[in-house]
Amino acid sequence: MRHLLLSALVLLAATVGSLGVGVGAGVAGAQETCSFPVTKTDATGTQVTIAEEPNRIVTLSPSAAQTMWKIGGKSKVVGVSKYSAYLDGASAKTNVSGAGMTAVVPEKVVSLNPDLVLAPNVISDETVKKLRSAGLTVYKFRESKSIDDIYAKTERIGRLTGECGGAKETVSWMKNRIDTVHQAVEGEDSPKVMYVMSGGFTAGTDTFMDTIITQAGGTNVAAEAGIEGYQQISSEVVVEQQPEWFIVSAGAKVPEDYSDTPAAKGNNTVALNPNYVSQPAPQIVTPISKLAKTLHPEAYAQANVTTTAADETETTTDAMDSKTTTTTNAATTTQSSGQPGFGVPVAIVAFALVGLLTRRD
Repeated sequence: MRHLLLSALVLLAATVGSLGVGVGAGVAGAQETCSFPVTKTDATGTQVTIAEEPNRIVTLSPSAAQTMWKIGGKSKVVGVSKYSAYLDGASAKTNVSGAGMTAVVPEKVVSLNPDLVLAPNVISDETVKKLRSAGLTVYKFRESKSIDDIYAKTERIGRLTGECGGAKETVSWMKNRIDTVHQAVEGEDSPKVMYVMSGGFTAGTDTFMDTIITQAGGTNVAAEAGIEGYQQISSEVVVEQQPEWFIVSAGAKVPEDYSDTPAAKGNNTVALNPNYVSQPAPQIVTPISKLAKTLHPEAYAQANVTTTAADETETTTDAMDSKTTTTTNAATTTQSSGQPGFGVPVAIVAFALVGLLTRRD
């Protein structure tokens, strides 16, 4: 009987977890409203005033779009960047990006007649001025360098868009997941981990991948080797660092040159969603939780016996995901294999570039 009761409680907790940032966020938003007008100073030093709750919002970054989705404001978004295509329903929104790496076409934004434009730090001040000169209200965000910055950014987006309740609940969910991870990894050994990218690239210090690895209780061997940002690393250095785990994304494969490492010998590879690891937005906690469970399975299980649905269904929540299976010595994990429109090698390079441009948007 106790076994059946525990199973029922676990199932109930997982169900509530899956609703907490979707339906739950909407309920919270209905209970806690934002007052308008509101005035906030943005990254350009401009005092941006929003007279009333906006109903037509354009997001110029995938992180802002992901945040709007998570806090319950998806229906208010009328325009997104092309890098937001992985979000469920994003194809129904107007794409305001241009060809190649062009992040935004101002004329497309203006044509949507938005009440509010959310701009990342990588959008130039000149573009922001051009949009403002056309009569649009634009809020430009500062650089996000930490998990705390993402909490603050999520709450700020909620305040600006009238989704205070959803933002509050989303941040609470994020903090809960991070607290569980911290509890799990405290006092544990710190396995050596490396993020494997195409062309011999990896992620060193000053990247969100480094944050993910360290938060999850691992040691980033690229950072230990002096790599800053996204750079190439030689196979000799990789072997010298002796990583115990490899992280891959977008269908990347571990090079044969890395075969003389504990990670390769043990087939210790974990796949993480590239959209989540490169964007300063709420879903950053999902790869952190997943990696912590992979590196410290027993400690994580003790810290949280009721794993959230978001951690377990990372690949089923995004329309762009197709499922592949990566086998590790700890568990078998299901993960995404890339974004439509890209071949695997091209996708890996594309996501690397997007990571450089959007990891702090």
